[in-house]
Amino acid sequence: MMNQRKYSLELISEVGLAAAKSAPTPLECNMNNTSVEYDQSADLHDDLFEDENRYQRLIGKLLYLTSKRPDIAFAVQSLSQFMQQPKVSHWDAALRLVRYIEGDPGKGLLLSSNQKPQLIGLCDAEWATCPNTRRYVTCFILKFGDSLISWKSKKQNTISRSSIEAEYRSLAALTVEIVWGAILGIDSTFKKSTLTSTDFMMQRPKACFMQLDNDRRTHA
Repeated sequence: MMNQRKYSLELISEVGLAAAKSAPTPLECNMNNTSVEYDQSADLHDDLFEDENRYQRLIGKLLYLTSKRPDIAFAVQSLSQFMQQPKVSHWDAALRLVRYIEGDPGKGLLLSSNQKPQLIGLCDAEWATCPNTRRYVTCFILKFGDSLISWKSKKQNTISRSSIEAEYRSLAALTVEIVWGAILGIDSTFKKSTLTSTDFMMQRPKACFMQLDNDRRTHA
């Protein structure tokens, strides 16, 4: 079991939330974090957080914590976009995330000694969570047997024209990670010649069907 319990408790104490009630989720449901520029264009108002350096320090500490806490990766990815000109709502969301960590500061990664030598990948693309850019967020996890060894939550570099296109980009990112694991020799059963999109589990199977259709075609 690998965790950062001591680091988490120090972080909770540093922001003064040692006696606060824990939060059930990393982020508030249906909450969209927006930038100052977006608020101005949408005629919204939210005060700027006065201590920008304090916000940056807290997000930096939370980023470090994601190395053992994949459950907070999406929330930290969302909040880290506002390192410049953070708003009061961003600070409140960061404090909520700390209260979520307080609920189980010892949560971490369990590496099982009894597992099959097999890589298992799952991916998804979060839809319309960024009103500022309208980009999707690539999310995936990679497991070796029952043990989680890699994960990512990152905004895509380009705007996808459909949810299938966004899912396909997530699948491509996961494929790169699986090939990396195979090159390292983690999965002795991996064979490039037999790998197809059916080896992946996705939220939307249409992207898999798209790949299977491409596999059947003969390109000149």
